[in-house]
Amino acid sequence: MERESMEFDVLIIGGGPAGLAAAIKLKQLATERNQDIAVCLIDKGAELGAHILSGAVIDPRALNELLPDWKERGAPLKTAATEDKVMYLTETKGYVLPRLALPDNFDNHGNYIVRVGNVAKWMGEQAEALGVEIYPGFAGADLLYDENGAVKGVVTGDMGVTRDGTPGPNFQPGMELHAKYTLFAEGCRGHLAKRLEAKYQLREGVDPQTYGVGIKELWEVPVANHRPGLVVHTAGWPLTHDVYGGAFLYHLEENLIEIGFVVGLNYANPYLSPFEEMQRHKTHPEIRKFLEGGKRLAYGARAIATGSLQSLPRLIFPGGALIGCDAGFLNAARIKGVHAAMKSGMLAAEAAFEALVAGRQRDALTAFPVAFRDSWLYTELRKTRNFKPFMKKTFWLGSTLFAIDQKLFFGKAPWTLHNHSDHDKLKPAAECPKIDYPKPDGTLTFDRLSSVFLSNTNHEEDQPCHLRLKEAETAIAINLEIYDSPEQRYCPAGVYEIVRDGENNAPRLQINSQNCLHCKTCDIKDPTQNIDWNTPQGGEGPIYQGM
Repeated sequence: MERESMEFDVLIIGGGPAGLAAAIKLKQLATERNQDIAVCLIDKGAELGAHILSGAVIDPRALNELLPDWKERGAPLKTAATEDKVMYLTETKGYVLPRLALPDNFDNHGNYIVRVGNVAKWMGEQAEALGVEIYPGFAGADLLYDENGAVKGVVTGDMGVTRDGTPGPNFQPGMELHAKYTLFAEGCRGHLAKRLEAKYQLREGVDPQTYGVGIKELWEVPVANHRPGLVVHTAGWPLTHDVYGGAFLYHLEENLIEIGFVVGLNYANPYLSPFEEMQRHKTHPEIRKFLEGGKRLAYGARAIATGSLQSLPRLIFPGGALIGCDAGFLNAARIKGVHAAMKSGMLAAEAAFEALVAGRQRDALTAFPVAFRDSWLYTELRKTRNFKPFMKKTFWLGSTLFAIDQKLFFGKAPWTLHNHSDHDKLKPAAECPKIDYPKPDGTLTFDRLSSVFLSNTNHEEDQPCHLRLKEAETAIAINLEIYDSPEQRYCPAGVYEIVRDGENNAPRLQINSQNCLHCKTCDIKDPTQNIDWNTPQGGEGPIYQGM
């Protein structure tokens, strides 16, 4: 197909903190050195921030480096974290863990409670003011390579393709975007990053990445329930001791509370539903007291890369680099990733800028991983590298081992524990107890579909399904027969369901792709890795209002 093309010096795929920090840094360097550098950033969301979802308590360290006058610029960091509380929950009680027993990673002094979607929008304004070309609503659908096998850019998705794959009456072909260097900042489990890892064997010699799924709601609560600056983290109920996970509750400004629940995707029981566990969590007396009388405003979900340093892939390849959560820079022990994503983007930008000034193009940005090794980000991630492997050993044992690692060895213990793939951890359904989840009350707890409604998710139905099965029969022969179709429960949006129809009442997997939140959980947790997430038409999916 003949496609129009555009040329840039640097192309950035993804408009989250990593991609935007990289774009801003590139333009700052160009201004300082009097260089003319063309920078383009595309994002699959309808607007910047539309697909951004995170806790979040942000460490401003990277932002201080990137834009030291961010306060004067009106950055949406309005609520300083003033109080930390870490609790262990039983079914009816909550026990506050003493500060002296906790590692330093739970100290949020100097941090801010934010709505990351709003931060992304603000960063986009700063980038555009510097001359970055930003195009929301354009999804990077596939990779482009030059004659030497280096990445030369991406092709954006075609618009107006009908369900059978043929061009419809409103068909518009995607464009080819070419660049001397392309930085991939798609977020956790980026579909292009998956292809890059396979083509260039970027995961050779490193641990598999491990993941959690984070489910989040935004609430407006009565004044009496609100304590601006309070940061609450919990572990324990409703999860059993063998399931890694926990929850957060952050008090923002304007009587707003962010509540989230994270479940590690290495759980074994196929009957477990992260969505339902989150709904149960809200009924605990220590959580209910903050939400009662309030109104749920927004809902969303997103996968989280938790493997830390030993699960980082090789960051570079001919023509580009992986940055932010596309590589897995989140610090799971600190429950923070925004500052890490930004710093990784800044380091990659510096490497790309120096390469451009030297007249290079589409080679490996070797200065990026070297700079990472010499940065505070590497030091931080190395200190907490054993957190996730420890926490897989049940909460109390894992917490004790991690506390010893941090308190006695200051994170410098001479051992590094290893991570393992999440998708192969499910046990057959016959070996696991079913979980009886209570029905939602519509006030504090809710069902999936009413939750998806609050995410403003939309997909044109007459287009090819972006959730593709490599082998259709596997969904029944293995997923249903052995695991009782766990995709019906691990998906937080009700995308997958088993229906029975026809004369024989034969089961089939129905994929309601219009519900998809782009969380990527299915791509990660499917036991046979049979589900392949691809980008739908640009601009589709959720439109989060500052999540």
